[in-house]
Amino acid sequence: MAHMTSSLLTVGFDLDMTLIDSRPGIRACYLALSERTGTYIDADLAVTRLGPPLEEELVNWFPADQVEAVGNLYREMYPAYAVAAAPALSGAREAMAAVRGYGGRAIVVTAKHEPNAKLHLEHLGMEPDAVIGDLWAEQKAQALREHGARVYVGDHVGDVRGARTAGALSVAVATGPCDERELRAAGADVVLTDLTEFPDWLSGYRESPRA
Repeated sequence: MAHMTSSLLTVGFDLDMTLIDSRPGIRACYLALSERTGTYIDADLAVTRLGPPLEEELVNWFPADQVEAVGNLYREMYPAYAVAAAPALSGAREAMAAVRGYGGRAIVVTAKHEPNAKLHLEHLGMEPDAVIGDLWAEQKAQALREHGARVYVGDHVGDVRGARTAGALSVAVATGPCDERELRAAGADVVLTDLTEFPDWLSGYRESPRA
């Protein structure tokens, strides 16, 4: 334990449905996109399956050859509709503060378009040490490895896969579309109800020999 440095305690967090409840804003943005394009989108359904990249949702509503252009339009519209509407989830600020309390670094690794991810965090006054966007599932391992993250916290089975690919401990929260059973089946090392349980978990993790 003597060699424990801040670089050893870097914790990565997902954004949507881990740190923030982005459903109200994303729903509003999909409805606006539907109106702008004249194409029906079931926004209520779409927000039940957040996590994967935007294009994986848009392909359900638009022809494949339009998805890229529509995705760009959505991202352009996003700040006006989605940012102010998204609150922080319970325990999000405290979870990041707990990492910092041990001299650690808290980073955000998300599939969301990076500029929009930063807007969410700025709006909520949350200041992670780094924000890396546009990475999904196994791709998240790139950023987790680069920043030396030992732990990755997320709400989706894709986040579990990202943590495992990076060789990081997978801490899952059941605040998104995946329930505890799905998260455990995907290989999560720890499943918490929400981030309010994270500071106590982190305290125990820090005191365990494996830390």
